[in-house]
Amino acid sequence: MSLRQMEYFVTVVQEASFTRAAETLHVTQPALSHQIKALEKSVGGALLERMARGVRLTPMGRAFLPHAELAVRSAAQARRAARATAGAEGGELHIATLHSLAVGVLPDVFARWRTARPRVLLRLHEYATTEALEEAVQRGTADLAFGPEPADPPGTVVPVGEEELVLVVPFDDRLAGRTTVTLPELAGRAWIRCAMEPVVHGARFLDWACARAGFTPLTAVWTEHTSTAVRMAAAGVGVCVAPAHIVRGAVGEDCTVLSPDPAWKRPLAVYARVPPAGAAEAFVDLLCTTWSALGDLPPRSYEDCRPAAVPVR
Repeated sequence: MSLRQMEYFVTVVQEASFTRAAETLHVTQPALSHQIKALEKSVGGALLERMARGVRLTPMGRAFLPHAELAVRSAAQARRAARATAGAEGGELHIATLHSLAVGVLPDVFARWRTARPRVLLRLHEYATTEALEEAVQRGTADLAFGPEPADPPGTVVPVGEEELVLVVPFDDRLAGRTTVTLPELAGRAWIRCAMEPVVHGARFLDWACARAGFTPLTAVWTEHTSTAVRMAAAGVGVCVAPAHIVRGAVGEDCTVLSPDPAWKRPLAVYARVPPAGAAEAFVDLLCTTWSALGDLPPRSYEDCRPAAVPVR
């Protein structure tokens, strides 16, 4: 069994066709078929069922596929890491993160990176939830992930700082002029909810937090993206919860930002399956420096990451 054979197998599955896979791989179809047959002989059974139109996985193929995908991605990561480590020049880095962090934090980081290391290509993979982000890292989709500190670390975890969640209301709201608010004060208000809302103890965060405050939130609108929810809140549709960096950095100041009392914070980290080196290590350093410049100093230890008030996962 060889890495090339696994790469061929994964490509056939992705293309659902030997013909299209051969074109993608720039090999002849007989050569591709020969390598797949050799792979099937190595594993001891058929991995693909040849159909009149395309192919489909056999039960053995379905069991084999995720391991083959991981091997192929890991090899690609190894090649990228080797090239990018050479003085942090050349090669590319794949960065995975949540959409809210991609919008609110990473533009400044990427801009600084392009100025310092223009020859290292950055590829950004965005995800809606922490679960999807962590799964992508486990699959080897990216070299580094930036998001909430993972529940089950895949390998190396570097704490970056704390993300504060704030409440957004219109600039002419009755609460305008205040800096903090307790959740029970918002019991009768309508809310803008987002599909990217964090999950706490098996429930969406706002449902969980409001239940602890003694009420059920009245949902006015569901949105797909946090930035959309903030815009809706600024227009007066309802109250929304959003990371502070989204409101201050990406959306603007046409709204009032309130800090919940007690505060809502969650630790952020960069994590990867292997220790960052070369360009990856330089990117982690730049991210920590940029976060510090935003006013959220990087913590000194994992204990410093733990929120003292309401934990948000």
